[in-house]
Amino acid sequence: MNLDMSHEMVALLMFATMLLMMLTGQRVFAAIGFVASGAALLLYGDGAVDMPYSAAWRLFNWFPMLTLPLFIYMGYIMSESGIAEDLYRAFHVWFGRLRGGLAIGTIMLMVLISAMNGLSVAGMAIGASIALPEMLRRGYDKIMITGVVQGGSTLGILVPPSVVLVLYGMIARQPVSQLWLAGAIPGLIMAALFVIYIAIRCHLQPHLAPTVSDEDLAMPMRQKLALLGAGVIPFLIFFFMTGLFLMGVTSLVESSAVGATAATVAALWKRRLTRAVLHGAVRNTLLVSCMFLWIILAALAFGAVFDGIGAVRAIEDLFINDWELSPWEVLLMMQLSFLVMGMFLDDTAMLVIVAPLYVPLVKTLDLGIDNVLIWYGVLYTITCQIAYLTPPFGYNLFLMRGLAPKEIQLGDIYRSVTPFVMIMIGSALLITFFPQIALWLPAQVRLR
Repeated sequence: MNLDMSHEMVALLMFATMLLMMLTGQRVFAAIGFVASGAALLLYGDGAVDMPYSAAWRLFNWFPMLTLPLFIYMGYIMSESGIAEDLYRAFHVWFGRLRGGLAIGTIMLMVLISAMNGLSVAGMAIGASIALPEMLRRGYDKIMITGVVQGGSTLGILVPPSVVLVLYGMIARQPVSQLWLAGAIPGLIMAALFVIYIAIRCHLQPHLAPTVSDEDLAMPMRQKLALLGAGVIPFLIFFFMTGLFLMGVTSLVESSAVGATAATVAALWKRRLTRAVLHGAVRNTLLVSCMFLWIILAALAFGAVFDGIGAVRAIEDLFINDWELSPWEVLLMMQLSFLVMGMFLDDTAMLVIVAPLYVPLVKTLDLGIDNVLIWYGVLYTITCQIAYLTPPFGYNLFLMRGLAPKEIQLGDIYRSVTPFVMIMIGSALLITFFPQIALWLPAQVRLR
Protein backbone atom coordinates (compact mmCIF):
# COMPACT_ATOMS: atom_id res chain seq x y z
CA MET A 1 0.00 0.00 0.00
CA ASN A 2 1.26 3.48 -0.81
CA LEU A 3 1.89 5.10 2.54
CA ASP A 4 1.53 8.54 0.95
CA MET A 5 -2.08 7.74 0.14
CA SER A 6 -4.61 10.15 1.64
CA HIS A 7 -6.54 9.23 4.76
CA GLU A 8 -9.79 9.37 2.81
CA MET A 9 -8.50 6.88 0.23
CA VAL A 10 -7.26 4.47 2.92
CA ALA A 11 -10.62 4.60 4.66
CA LEU A 12 -12.46 4.10 1.36
CA LEU A 13 -10.30 1.10 0.45
CA MET A 14 -10.87 -0.46 3.88
CA PHE A 15 -14.63 -0.09 3.63
CA ALA A 16 -14.74 -1.34 0.03
CA THR A 17 -12.63 -4.41 0.87
CA MET A 18 -14.73 -5.22 3.91
CA LEU A 19 -18.03 -4.95 1.99
CA LEU A 20 -16.60 -7.06 -0.85
CA MET A 21 -15.67 -9.79 1.61
CA MET A 22 -19.15 -9.69 3.15
CA LEU A 23 -20.70 -10.11 -0.30
CA THR A 24 -18.70 -13.32 -0.69
CA GLY A 25 -20.50 -14.75 2.34
CA GLN A 26 -17.72 -14.34 4.89
CA ARG A 27 -18.71 -14.02 8.54
CA VAL A 28 -18.91 -10.46 9.82
CA PHE A 29 -16.09 -10.77 12.35
CA ALA A 30 -13.84 -12.49 9.79
CA ALA A 31 -14.36 -9.75 7.19
CA ILE A 32 -13.84 -6.89 9.67
CA GLY A 33 -10.89 -8.56 11.42
CA PHE A 34 -9.13 -9.45 8.17
CA VAL A 35 -9.38 -5.92 6.81
CA ALA A 36 -8.25 -4.43 10.13
CA SER A 37 -5.28 -6.80 10.43
CA GLY A 38 -4.24 -6.46 6.78
CA ALA A 39 -4.45 -2.66 6.84
CA ALA A 40 -2.53 -2.50 10.12
CA LEU A 41 0.32 -4.69 8.80
CA LEU A 42 0.59 -2.70 5.57
CA LEU A 43 0.45 0.67 7.34
CA TYR A 44 2.47 0.01 10.49
CA GLY A 45 4.58 -3.05 9.74
CA ASP A 46 5.43 -5.77 12.25
CA GLY A 47 4.45 -3.55 15.18
CA ALA A 48 0.82 -4.02 14.21
CA VAL A 49 0.80 -7.58 15.59
CA ASP A 50 0.27 -6.05 19.04
CA MET A 51 -3.10 -4.58 18.01
CA PRO A 52 -5.25 -7.72 18.38
CA TYR A 53 -3.44 -8.57 21.62
CA SER A 54 -4.15 -5.15 23.16
CA ALA A 55 -7.72 -5.21 21.82
CA ALA A 56 -8.32 -8.59 23.47
CA TRP A 57 -7.02 -7.41 26.84
CA ARG A 58 -9.05 -4.21 26.61
CA LEU A 59 -12.16 -6.29 25.96
CA PHE A 60 -11.59 -8.82 28.73
CA ASN A 61 -10.73 -6.10 31.22
CA TRP A 62 -14.14 -4.48 30.61
CA PHE A 63 -16.12 -5.91 33.52
CA PRO A 64 -19.66 -5.24 32.15
CA MET A 65 -18.92 -7.67 29.30
CA LEU A 66 -19.77 -10.41 31.81
CA THR A 67 -23.41 -9.37 31.48
CA LEU A 68 -23.53 -10.53 27.86
CA PRO A 69 -23.49 -14.34 28.35
CA LEU A 70 -25.59 -14.09 31.52
CA PHE A 71 -28.45 -12.20 29.85
CA ILE A 72 -28.34 -14.44 26.79
CA TYR A 73 -28.44 -17.53 29.01
CA MET A 74 -31.40 -16.13 30.94
CA GLY A 75 -33.39 -15.61 27.75
CA TYR A 76 -32.67 -19.10 26.42
CA ILE A 77 -33.63 -20.74 29.73
CA MET A 78 -36.96 -18.88 29.69
CA SER A 79 -37.59 -19.94 26.12
CA GLU A 80 -36.37 -23.54 26.30
CA SER A 81 -38.27 -24.29 29.53
CA GLY A 82 -41.60 -23.09 28.09
CA ILE A 83 -42.15 -20.27 30.59
CA ALA A 84 -42.72 -17.82 27.73
CA GLU A 85 -45.32 -20.16 26.21
CA ASP A 86 -47.18 -20.30 29.55
CA LEU A 87 -47.23 -16.53 29.62
CA TYR A 88 -48.86 -16.36 26.19
CA ARG A 89 -51.59 -18.79 27.25
CA ALA A 90 -52.38 -16.44 30.12
CA PHE A 91 -52.61 -13.51 27.70
CA HIS A 92 -54.95 -15.57 25.52
CA VAL A 93 -57.35 -16.24 28.37
CA TRP A 94 -57.37 -12.78 29.92
CA PHE A 95 -57.29 -10.66 26.73
CA GLY A 96 -59.29 -12.95 24.45
CA ARG A 97 -62.59 -11.10 24.85
CA LEU A 98 -61.05 -7.73 23.96
CA ARG A 99 -61.15 -6.80 20.25
CA GLY A 100 -57.55 -7.33 19.12
CA GLY A 101 -56.72 -8.59 22.60
CA LEU A 102 -54.39 -11.36 21.49
CA ALA A 103 -52.44 -8.94 19.29
CA ILE A 104 -52.17 -6.51 22.21
CA GLY A 105 -51.14 -9.39 24.46
CA THR A 106 -48.48 -10.34 21.93
CA ILE A 107 -46.95 -6.85 22.16
CA MET A 108 -46.95 -7.16 25.95
CA LEU A 109 -45.34 -10.58 25.63
CA MET A 110 -42.65 -9.09 23.38
CA VAL A 111 -41.91 -6.38 25.96
CA LEU A 112 -41.49 -9.01 28.68
CA ILE A 113 -39.34 -11.21 26.45
CA SER A 114 -37.23 -8.14 25.65
CA ALA A 115 -36.85 -7.46 29.36
CA MET A 116 -35.65 -11.01 29.89
CA ASN A 117 -33.44 -11.51 26.85
CA GLY A 118 -32.23 -8.33 25.15
CA LEU A 119 -32.20 -9.77 21.62
CA SER A 120 -34.78 -9.29 18.88
CA VAL A 121 -34.21 -12.82 17.57
CA ALA A 122 -35.67 -14.38 20.74
CA GLY A 123 -38.84 -12.30 20.54
CA MET A 124 -39.20 -13.09 16.84
CA ALA A 125 -38.78 -16.83 17.41
CA ILE A 126 -41.31 -16.95 20.25
CA GLY A 127 -43.79 -14.71 18.44
CA ALA A 128 -43.60 -16.66 15.17
CA SER A 129 -43.72 -20.11 16.76
CA ILE A 130 -46.28 -19.48 19.53
CA ALA A 131 -48.30 -16.29 19.00
CA LEU A 132 -48.65 -16.28 15.20
CA PRO A 133 -50.18 -19.77 14.80
CA GLU A 134 -52.57 -19.15 17.71
CA MET A 135 -53.86 -15.89 16.23
CA LEU A 136 -54.17 -17.40 12.75
CA ARG A 137 -56.20 -20.29 14.17
CA ARG A 138 -58.57 -17.82 15.79
CA GLY A 139 -59.25 -15.89 12.59
CA TYR A 140 -56.97 -12.86 12.94
CA ASP A 141 -55.93 -11.09 9.75
CA LYS A 142 -52.61 -12.61 8.72
CA ILE A 143 -51.08 -9.37 7.46
CA MET A 144 -51.85 -7.41 10.62
CA ILE A 145 -50.57 -10.04 13.03
CA THR A 146 -47.42 -10.64 10.97
CA GLY A 147 -46.65 -6.95 11.44
CA VAL A 148 -47.44 -7.23 15.17
CA VAL A 149 -44.87 -9.99 15.66
CA GLN A 150 -42.21 -8.24 13.60
CA GLY A 151 -42.75 -4.82 15.17
CA GLY A 152 -42.90 -6.24 18.69
CA SER A 153 -39.74 -8.29 18.23
CA THR A 154 -37.66 -5.19 17.48
CA LEU A 155 -38.26 -3.97 21.04
CA GLY A 156 -35.64 -6.49 22.16
CA ILE A 157 -32.78 -4.21 21.12
CA LEU A 158 -34.18 -1.16 22.96
CA VAL A 159 -35.91 -2.27 26.16
CA PRO A 160 -33.40 -3.12 28.93
CA PRO A 161 -31.40 -5.30 29.13
CA SER A 162 -30.56 -4.60 25.49
CA VAL A 163 -27.52 -6.54 24.30
CA VAL A 164 -27.09 -4.04 21.44
CA LEU A 165 -26.79 -1.19 23.93
CA VAL A 166 -24.17 -3.23 25.82
CA LEU A 167 -22.16 -3.46 22.60
CA TYR A 168 -22.68 0.23 21.87
CA GLY A 169 -21.51 1.09 25.38
CA MET A 170 -18.38 -0.99 24.84
CA ILE A 171 -17.49 0.65 21.54
CA ALA A 172 -18.55 4.20 22.50
CA ARG A 173 -17.05 3.82 26.01
CA GLN A 174 -20.30 4.85 27.68
CA PRO A 175 -21.81 3.40 30.89
CA VAL A 176 -24.23 0.61 30.04
CA SER A 177 -26.43 1.43 33.02
CA GLN A 178 -27.05 4.92 31.63
CA LEU A 179 -27.79 3.53 28.16
CA TRP A 180 -30.30 1.06 29.57
CA LEU A 181 -32.08 3.78 31.50
CA ALA A 182 -32.09 5.98 28.41
CA GLY A 183 -33.69 3.21 26.33
CA ALA A 184 -36.40 2.28 28.85
CA ILE A 185 -38.88 5.14 28.35
CA PRO A 186 -38.54 5.31 24.52
CA GLY A 187 -39.01 1.52 24.37
CA LEU A 188 -42.15 1.63 26.49
CA ILE A 189 -43.48 4.61 24.49
CA MET A 190 -42.99 2.68 21.26
CA ALA A 191 -44.73 -0.38 22.72
CA ALA A 192 -47.63 1.82 23.87
CA LEU A 193 -47.92 3.33 20.38
CA PHE A 194 -48.07 -0.18 18.92
CA VAL A 195 -50.89 -1.09 21.34
CA ILE A 196 -52.83 2.10 20.57
CA TYR A 197 -52.52 1.46 16.83
CA ILE A 198 -53.77 -2.13 17.19
CA ALA A 199 -56.69 -1.10 19.41
CA ILE A 200 -57.81 1.71 17.07
CA ARG A 201 -57.46 -0.36 13.91
CA CYS A 202 -59.31 -3.35 15.37
CA HIS A 203 -62.07 -1.03 16.56
CA LEU A 204 -62.44 0.48 13.09
CA GLN A 205 -62.07 -2.86 11.27
CA PRO A 206 -63.54 -5.52 13.60
CA HIS A 207 -63.16 -8.28 11.00
CA LEU A 208 -59.38 -8.14 11.42
CA ALA A 209 -59.49 -9.43 15.00
CA PRO A 210 -62.50 -11.48 16.08
CA THR A 211 -63.06 -11.94 19.78
CA VAL A 212 -62.60 -15.41 21.22
CA SER A 213 -65.79 -17.43 21.59
CA ASP A 214 -67.33 -18.15 24.98
CA GLU A 215 -66.75 -21.87 24.48
CA ASP A 216 -63.07 -21.29 23.85
CA LEU A 217 -62.76 -19.43 27.13
CA ALA A 218 -65.29 -21.44 29.12
CA MET A 219 -63.19 -22.38 32.10
CA PRO A 220 -63.67 -21.86 35.82
CA MET A 221 -62.26 -18.72 37.40
CA ARG A 222 -59.98 -20.90 39.48
CA GLN A 223 -58.24 -22.16 36.34
CA LYS A 224 -58.04 -18.63 34.94
CA LEU A 225 -56.33 -17.44 38.11
CA ALA A 226 -53.95 -20.39 37.91
CA LEU A 227 -53.07 -19.37 34.34
CA LEU A 228 -52.59 -15.80 35.49
CA GLY A 229 -49.91 -17.15 37.77
CA ALA A 230 -47.84 -17.90 34.65
CA GLY A 231 -47.15 -14.19 34.42
CA VAL A 232 -45.93 -13.95 37.99
CA ILE A 233 -42.63 -15.74 37.33
CA PRO A 234 -41.43 -13.42 34.51
CA PHE A 235 -42.42 -10.37 36.55
CA LEU A 236 -40.52 -11.67 39.58
CA ILE A 237 -37.46 -12.36 37.44
CA PHE A 238 -37.70 -8.87 35.95
CA PHE A 239 -38.06 -7.34 39.44
CA PHE A 240 -35.11 -9.19 40.92
CA MET A 241 -32.97 -8.40 37.90
CA THR A 242 -33.93 -4.81 37.07
CA GLY A 243 -35.67 -3.62 40.22
CA LEU A 244 -32.72 -4.31 42.50
CA PHE A 245 -30.44 -2.72 39.90
CA LEU A 246 -32.50 0.49 39.72
CA MET A 247 -32.71 0.66 43.52
CA GLY A 248 -28.93 0.52 43.69
CA VAL A 249 -28.85 -2.78 45.57
CA THR A 250 -26.97 -4.62 42.82
CA SER A 251 -24.47 -3.52 40.22
CA LEU A 252 -24.88 -4.11 36.49
CA VAL A 253 -22.98 -7.40 36.51
CA GLU A 254 -24.64 -8.54 39.74
CA SER A 255 -28.09 -7.88 38.29
CA SER A 256 -27.32 -10.07 35.27
CA ALA A 257 -26.19 -12.86 37.60
CA VAL A 258 -29.40 -12.44 39.63
CA GLY A 259 -31.50 -12.66 36.46
CA ALA A 260 -29.73 -15.78 35.20
CA THR A 261 -30.02 -17.45 38.60
CA ALA A 262 -33.70 -16.51 38.98
CA ALA A 263 -34.53 -17.91 35.54
CA THR A 264 -32.76 -21.18 36.37
CA VAL A 265 -34.55 -21.46 39.72
CA ALA A 266 -37.89 -20.76 37.99
CA ALA A 267 -37.31 -23.54 35.46
CA LEU A 268 -36.29 -25.88 38.30
CA TRP A 269 -39.35 -24.94 40.37
CA LYS A 270 -41.62 -25.72 37.42
CA ARG A 271 -39.79 -29.07 37.02
CA ARG A 272 -38.65 -28.21 33.52
CA LEU A 273 -34.91 -27.92 34.08
CA THR A 274 -34.13 -31.12 32.22
CA ARG A 275 -30.75 -32.11 30.86
CA ALA A 276 -31.93 -31.27 27.33
CA VAL A 277 -33.18 -27.81 28.34
CA LEU A 278 -29.97 -26.97 30.19
CA HIS A 279 -27.79 -28.31 27.39
CA GLY A 280 -29.70 -26.35 24.74
CA ALA A 281 -29.59 -23.11 26.72
CA VAL A 282 -25.88 -23.38 27.54
CA ARG A 283 -24.94 -24.38 24.00
CA ASN A 284 -26.87 -21.51 22.41
CA THR A 285 -25.47 -19.09 24.99
CA LEU A 286 -21.93 -20.17 24.15
CA LEU A 287 -22.51 -19.85 20.39
CA VAL A 288 -24.09 -16.37 20.56
CA SER A 289 -21.64 -15.03 23.19
CA CYS A 290 -18.59 -16.18 21.23
CA MET A 291 -19.99 -14.62 18.07
CA PHE A 292 -20.41 -11.26 19.83
CA LEU A 293 -16.95 -11.43 21.40
CA TRP A 294 -15.27 -12.09 18.05
CA ILE A 295 -17.21 -9.23 16.47
CA ILE A 296 -16.20 -6.80 19.23
CA LEU A 297 -12.55 -7.85 19.00
CA ALA A 298 -12.62 -7.21 15.25
CA ALA A 299 -14.37 -3.86 15.79
CA LEU A 300 -11.76 -2.70 18.32
CA ALA A 301 -8.94 -3.54 15.91
CA PHE A 302 -10.77 -1.83 13.06
CA GLY A 303 -11.34 1.27 15.18
CA ALA A 304 -7.68 1.39 16.20
CA VAL A 305 -6.60 1.56 12.55
CA PHE A 306 -9.11 4.33 11.88
CA ASP A 307 -7.81 6.31 14.84
CA GLY A 308 -4.28 5.83 13.61
CA ILE A 309 -4.86 7.10 10.07
CA GLY A 310 -7.02 10.04 11.18
CA ALA A 311 -10.05 8.92 9.16
CA VAL A 312 -12.47 10.36 11.70
CA ARG A 313 -10.99 13.83 11.27
CA ALA A 314 -11.07 13.40 7.48
CA ILE A 315 -14.78 12.52 7.50
CA GLU A 316 -15.50 15.43 9.80
CA ASP A 317 -13.67 17.82 7.47
CA LEU A 318 -15.53 16.39 4.47
CA PHE A 319 -18.99 16.86 6.00
CA ILE A 320 -18.53 20.14 7.82
CA ASN A 321 -15.79 22.04 5.98
CA ASP A 322 -15.98 20.76 2.40
CA TRP A 323 -19.72 20.09 2.07
CA GLU A 324 -20.62 22.79 4.65
CA LEU A 325 -23.36 20.69 6.22
CA SER A 326 -24.97 21.77 9.46
CA PRO A 327 -24.64 19.42 12.49
CA TRP A 328 -28.24 18.25 12.09
CA GLU A 329 -27.73 17.58 8.37
CA VAL A 330 -24.68 15.47 9.22
CA LEU A 331 -26.78 13.55 11.75
CA LEU A 332 -29.50 12.99 9.14
CA MET A 333 -26.97 11.60 6.65
CA MET A 334 -25.63 9.25 9.31
CA GLN A 335 -29.10 7.90 10.10
CA LEU A 336 -29.93 7.45 6.42
CA SER A 337 -26.75 5.43 5.99
CA PHE A 338 -27.94 3.13 8.80
CA LEU A 339 -31.21 2.56 6.95
CA VAL A 340 -29.34 1.62 3.78
CA MET A 341 -26.95 -0.72 5.59
CA GLY A 342 -29.85 -2.24 7.51
CA MET A 343 -31.15 -3.67 4.24
CA PHE A 344 -28.11 -5.95 4.13
CA LEU A 345 -26.63 -6.24 7.63
CA ASP A 346 -27.80 -6.92 11.17
CA ASP A 347 -27.52 -4.33 13.96
CA THR A 348 -24.24 -5.70 15.34
CA ALA A 349 -22.51 -5.56 11.97
CA MET A 350 -23.76 -2.01 11.37
CA LEU A 351 -22.52 -0.89 14.76
CA VAL A 352 -19.01 -2.27 14.46
CA ILE A 353 -18.60 -1.02 10.89
CA VAL A 354 -19.56 2.62 11.43
CA ALA A 355 -19.02 3.18 15.16
CA PRO A 356 -15.31 4.03 14.72
CA LEU A 357 -16.43 6.88 12.44
CA TYR A 358 -19.78 7.99 13.79
CA VAL A 359 -19.30 7.94 17.57
CA PRO A 360 -16.37 10.42 17.57
CA LEU A 361 -18.17 12.51 14.94
CA VAL A 362 -21.35 12.77 17.02
CA LYS A 363 -19.26 13.89 19.98
CA THR A 364 -17.83 16.79 17.97
CA LEU A 365 -21.15 17.96 16.48
CA ASP A 366 -22.67 21.01 18.13
CA LEU A 367 -26.17 19.61 18.66
CA GLY A 368 -26.78 21.34 21.99
CA ILE A 369 -27.60 18.05 23.76
CA ASP A 370 -26.13 16.99 27.10
CA ASN A 371 -24.82 13.41 27.27
CA VAL A 372 -25.01 13.33 23.50
CA LEU A 373 -23.48 9.85 23.16
CA ILE A 374 -26.09 8.38 25.51
CA TRP A 375 -28.87 10.05 23.51
CA TYR A 376 -27.33 8.95 20.23
CA GLY A 377 -27.18 5.35 21.43
CA VAL A 378 -30.98 5.36 21.74
CA LEU A 379 -31.45 7.11 18.38
CA TYR A 380 -29.07 4.65 16.71
CA THR A 381 -31.00 1.70 18.19
CA ILE A 382 -34.37 3.00 16.96
CA THR A 383 -32.87 3.54 13.50
CA CYS A 384 -31.65 -0.06 13.56
CA GLN A 385 -35.19 -1.17 14.40
CA ILE A 386 -36.47 0.71 11.35
CA ALA A 387 -33.73 -0.74 9.15
CA TYR A 388 -34.64 -4.25 10.33
CA LEU A 389 -38.12 -3.86 8.83
CA THR A 390 -37.29 -1.88 5.68
CA PRO A 391 -38.03 -3.72 2.40
CA PRO A 392 -36.67 -5.18 0.27
CA PHE A 393 -33.82 -6.69 2.33
CA GLY A 394 -34.66 -5.92 5.96
CA TYR A 395 -33.03 -8.47 8.28
CA ASN A 396 -36.24 -9.27 10.19
CA LEU A 397 -38.25 -9.67 6.99
CA PHE A 398 -36.28 -12.70 5.89
CA LEU A 399 -36.07 -14.05 9.42
CA MET A 400 -39.86 -13.93 9.59
CA ARG A 401 -40.09 -15.62 6.19
CA GLY A 402 -38.12 -18.55 7.56
CA LEU A 403 -40.18 -18.81 10.78
CA ALA A 404 -43.73 -18.00 9.61
CA PRO A 405 -46.37 -20.60 8.67
CA LYS A 406 -46.70 -21.52 4.98
CA GLU A 407 -49.84 -19.44 4.41
CA ILE A 408 -47.91 -16.22 5.07
CA GLN A 409 -46.04 -15.21 1.91
CA LEU A 410 -43.18 -12.74 1.46
CA GLY A 411 -45.58 -10.16 -0.01
CA ASP A 412 -47.72 -10.38 3.15
CA ILE A 413 -44.62 -9.81 5.27
CA TYR A 414 -43.64 -6.72 3.26
CA ARG A 415 -47.14 -5.24 3.50
CA SER A 416 -47.47 -5.96 7.22
CA VAL A 417 -44.59 -3.80 8.43
CA THR A 418 -45.63 -0.43 6.94
CA PRO A 419 -47.64 0.92 9.92
CA PHE A 420 -45.05 -0.26 12.42
CA VAL A 421 -42.20 1.34 10.45
CA MET A 422 -44.18 4.61 10.43
CA ILE A 423 -44.62 4.40 14.22
CA MET A 424 -40.88 3.81 14.63
CA ILE A 425 -40.04 6.78 12.40
CA GLY A 426 -42.38 8.90 14.52
CA SER A 427 -40.64 7.63 17.67
CA ALA A 428 -37.21 8.49 16.24
CA LEU A 429 -38.40 12.01 15.41
CA LEU A 430 -39.85 12.33 18.90
CA ILE A 431 -36.51 11.40 20.49
CA THR A 432 -34.69 13.76 18.10
CA PHE A 433 -36.85 16.80 18.87
CA PHE A 434 -37.28 15.99 22.56
CA PRO A 435 -33.98 14.44 23.75
CA GLN A 436 -35.08 14.57 27.39
CA ILE A 437 -37.41 11.63 26.74
CA ALA A 438 -34.27 9.52 26.64
CA LEU A 439 -32.08 11.55 29.00
CA TRP A 440 -34.51 12.26 31.86
CA LEU A 441 -34.34 8.85 33.57
CA PRO A 442 -30.52 8.54 33.49
CA ALA A 443 -30.33 11.97 35.09
CA GLN A 444 -32.67 10.92 37.90
CA VAL A 445 -31.18 7.56 38.87
CA ARG A 446 -27.73 7.13 40.34
CA LEU A 447 -26.42 3.60 39.94
CA ARG A 448 -23.42 1.66 41.08
